[in-house]
Order: sequence, then structure tokens, then C-alpha cells
Amino acid sequence: MRQHTLKIVDGEISHPLMRLNKTLNFHFDFDEHIAIIGPNGAGKSILVDVLLGKYPLKKGTIKYDFTPSASTAIYENIQYLEFRDGYGMADSSYYYQQRWNSWDCDAYPTVEGFLGDQINHLHNQAVINLFQLKALFSKKMLFLSSGELRKVQLAKALLKNPRILILDNLLIGLDVKTRVVLLELLNRLSETSDLQIIMVLPTGEEIPSFITHVLPVKNKIVGDKLLVDDYRLSDEAITLDAINRIPSKIKSLAKNVQEEASLRDNTRDTRDEIVRLNKVSLAYNGIQILKEIDWVVHRGDKWKLTGENGSGKSALLSLIYADNPQSYAKDIFLFGRKRGTGESIWDIKSRMGYLSPEMHRSYLKNSPVIEIVASGLHDSLGLYKKTTIEQQESCLFWLDVLQISHLKEQSFLRLSSGEQRLALLARAFVKNPELLILDEPFHGLDRRYTQMVRQLIESFCDLPNKTLIMVSHYDSDFPKSMTHSMYLSKLNYTQKEL
Repeated sequence: MRQHTLKIVDGEISHPLMRLNKTLNFHFDFDEHIAIIGPNGAGKSILVDVLLGKYPLKKGTIKYDFTPSASTAIYENIQYLEFRDGYGMADSSYYYQQRWNSWDCDAYPTVEGFLGDQINHLHNQAVINLFQLKALFSKKMLFLSSGELRKVQLAKALLKNPRILILDNLLIGLDVKTRVVLLELLNRLSETSDLQIIMVLPTGEEIPSFITHVLPVKNKIVGDKLLVDDYRLSDEAITLDAINRIPSKIKSLAKNVQEEASLRDNTRDTRDEIVRLNKVSLAYNGIQILKEIDWVVHRGDKWKLTGENGSGKSALLSLIYADNPQSYAKDIFLFGRKRGTGESIWDIKSRMGYLSPEMHRSYLKNSPVIEIVASGLHDSLGLYKKTTIEQQESCLFWLDVLQISHLKEQSFLRLSSGEQRLALLARAFVKNPELLILDEPFHGLDRRYTQMVRQLIESFCDLPNKTLIMVSHYDSDFPKSMTHSMYLSKLNYTQKEL
């Protein structure tokens, strides 16, 4: 008889707002490594919360066997890592406001402090060495890139020697080299330890080679556990109809774009340069992040911004988007005007649409989705001004384009991570910005939504005089219309015209 690490029989969740549409019946065996796969909003997060004991069952049973661990406690045997779980801080919105304020960083731990005394144990040195974390020990957690943070989070979870490790979108936002390192580590662990790995993936994400079984989730229904090969044979085709309608929808904005351009000709500086950085450097507590960046972005340019994790991409964007207080001491021009010559932060942001992983991680507003989108009109983290009928129509337009208009009255915090990302994308597009800055826009999206957003970005860039700066680790993510690229490496960079 096979041993089960986890088994649920006729399970029904007690929480009235977190119900699944079918009772739970499945088991995980000791020697299996599972991928929980489904589209955005399918119910994957609800299922994980059940496994973690967050939502008890009102009917049915759930049983765990954590052998060979001597403990029977869930919190000691199951470690969970999820993309939006950040820096060990309760107030993530405070983090977002303070990330670039170096004078406040003393309250935040270093990597060494975050990892704790476990790093001194001899059997844990392999993890530390594999992730090359010693070089990060003195760095504040506040200033880690997304990739560096992911390495540290995974290392901390592994240092606790769990029986089950649940990884929710762990690989999102990591460069190719880091993804390979993580997958190699997980593959080695799957073969040589008692660790059981459960990965939560959006539909269409590549399934790691060590995964043996798939538990599909769709429409709040958990399906039968399948062998990986059987799942691949049953994988459903993507519905393309809504994606194909995007270009015609976006073309309807062309008239508004022309009218706005005419207005700018009469009321604003319309010099060709959108962004200019002259010998811009950036450092925190003696740690150099960027060194003497010269960069000019002209109206209509489409820039690919790439580089390994930790190379300074997000820091560079923070200077442009006015989230970084050091930007006012730098030689930076935006829309033909030198930063710090009288314009307000709101003047700058009124012409930009922006999305980043840091923004997503910090957005903890328990507000209806339509209010989240409308907050983009005022560049705030909440809606503090009453919207006009015309503005409400604009919000509904973008919710419809992104196929989430049915969620307009839903609480943002009750959405799946992927649905939240779509709402924040609508927020970035809602004011029809001159400059669109997208830092890893496909985070958390399943295959269908990734295709849809890629088509949306492509169609938006086809509008006259639209300027794009986009970050991704994968060439296939970028629109075909990209005109320039910049690659950041440690204290260096290269630029070229495409």
C-alpha cells in the first residue's frame, strides 16, 4: 500500500466566501512531486490555503503524514513561498513608499540577519554556496531585486528542513540563468532528499522536469491527479477570439490620441525627447547600483530594458517614474524639462502609465476593482477623488479589453494574483499615457492572458506617438515594434538600435 503525505476525502471548505464548486478528493504520495495548474482565478490559491490549514473543512477529512519528521505540526513541515509574500514585513505599502529612501533602511534586516543562525550549520552551507548568498549577506533586504529576493526566500525555506515545500509562481521575474540554477537545485532535492515539492503554476507555464504529477484546477473545481504526460495530452487549446478583437478596440483610441497630441501642441513642451539621463549614478549606503548612465528616449521609441537580476533595472525605472528621491539630485530631463525645476511629481506621473512587481506587492487596498483602476487616473494607491462619468467609462473600457469587467465590483484583495495583475494593467493604461513603463507585465498570468496582454501592448504601441519602456527576461515577451534595447550588467550597460 502506498503511503500518502496528504489525503483529502469528500472535503468541503467551511469559509462561505472561499468555496470550491466540487468536494475535494485527492491524495499526494510520498514519492510524487506535484504541479497545481490552472488559469487565473481558477481556485489554485484557495486549494493551497486548504493544504496549509488556513481554511478548515466543514465536511470530509484531511490527513497528513510527515514521516520521517518527528513533528506533526503543519507550520513546521510545510513551507510556502508565494510571489507577493515579500520582505518579512507586515506593511508592504510602507515598503513601496520607502524603498528608495535610504535614510529609513536601518529598520530593515540584512540578508544575513534575515536568514538567521541557521546559515552557520554545516549542512546548510551547500544552499548558501549554490545561491551565492554570501555576497549578499551585508545587503539590506529592502534593496534586493526581485530575483535576489526570490533566492533568499527559497534559501530561508530550505534551511528550515521542511517535509513539503509549496512554491507558488516561484520562477516569475527571474532571469534565465537564475531560473536554471533554481530548477537544478530543486531537481537535485527531488532526487536526494525526503522533500516533497508542490509547484503552483498558471496554465501554459513550462512544467519542470522533476514534476511527476499534475493536479488541474479550473472553474473552482479540482480535477483528478494526472501523470505529467497524460496532462499534456489533455491540455486544452486557447480561445483566441477575444485576443483577436483587441487591435480593433485599441484603434478606437486613435482619435483621442490625436486630440491629446493637438492639445499638447498648444499647452505643453513638445520637444522630441521624452527621457534624458546624463551620467546618472545611483548608490545606497556605499553600494553602487548604477554608474554613469547616459540614456535618451525619443517620442515614439520602444525600448527593451533587460539584464540579470540585481543589475538595477527597477532602480533605473524608479528614477524616471519619480519614486526615487535621489532623482531630484540627478541630471534628468522628462518631457523636455529638467527634473526639479518646478514641476510636481503629479505633473510627471500624469503623462505616464506604470506597472511593476514592487507596485503589485505593495497594493493592499481592499477596494472594488473599478476603484483600483480609477486610482490610476490620479496616480494614487487608492481612490480619493470622485470620478466623472467619462472617467468611469474609460475604466470600464479597459476592464472590458482585459476581459475582467465581470470583476469590477469584486474586492481587489479577493482576486487571484493573476486577476490582480490584470486590474493593475488596466490601471496603467486607463489614462491613455504618452509614456508606458511596464516592468515584467506578464507576472502571474496564464498562457491565454499572456497572449492577450502581449497583443494589447503591441496594439497600444501602434497608436501614434506612444513611447514604451518594457522590462522582461524573455525576447518572446516583447512586441515586434521594439526599436531600441538597453542591457544592464553590474555597473555597466550597452545600448543599440534594433
